[in-house]
Amino acid sequence: WEQAGGGGAVSALQLAALAGACDFFTAFGADELGLRAREELTARGVRILAGPGSGPQRRASCFVDVNGERTITVIGDKLRPSGDDGDLPWEELAGYDAVFFCSGDVGALRKARNARVVVATMRELQILRAAEVELDAIVGSGEDEGERYHPGDLDPAPALVVTTAGRLGGWAQPGGPYQAAPAPGPIEDAYGSGDCFVAGLTFGLASGLNPAEALGLAARCGAAALTGRGVFATAPAPPA
Repeated sequence: WEQAGGGGAVSALQLAALAGACDFFTAFGADELGLRAREELTARGVRILAGPGSGPQRRASCFVDVNGERTITVIGDKLRPSGDDGDLPWEELAGYDAVFFCSGDVGALRKARNARVVVATMRELQILRAAEVELDAIVGSGEDEGERYHPGDLDPAPALVVTTAGRLGGWAQPGGPYQAAPAPGPIEDAYGSGDCFVAGLTFGLASGLNPAEALGLAARCGAAALTGRGVFATAPAPPA
């Protein structure tokens, strides 16, 4: 089976589940697969903001083991929205409560910084360095050295650094350790759990929650994503 996925799509769907709507600045391929992805995301409540597309759509195969853990093989080049793309309404970002920067070029990130809250992933470290903008939060992995934040990686430094460690929870600086949330049902697969976590953190910070409260919401989003097949984004129940 197939569905629209990738970090940007997963986090957009999670933000739409939490906020009731989400604008997705992105890029698609010009082929049939790119058209299907556009249509699927639109049908699920995401407002697509993208140019006409060019080249083939990137795709991936996801392999899931009996414990729900996944391994992803990506095929094709990453498609990124560009701050120079005149088809995208970058000026609207000045009125946004929050942006999660998952992928894009330096120009896109600098324009995203016009939003009140900007959260980014460590996967885009080179773009983050070149843009030289201050982030409200950055999220990296404590289990993958290639996605781990080290002091001095960015100048200016992010206001909040979050390191994730799956079922162990993670670490926030400032703030210290935080706990993972229990899965609210049987675990189906781990695909998209991390991106749902970051989307939940972004929504929490934009909503005025303090970092500890926003991390609690993020953890519940990530845990809820474990209980659905593939991309499973939902508004999690509040803590008991």
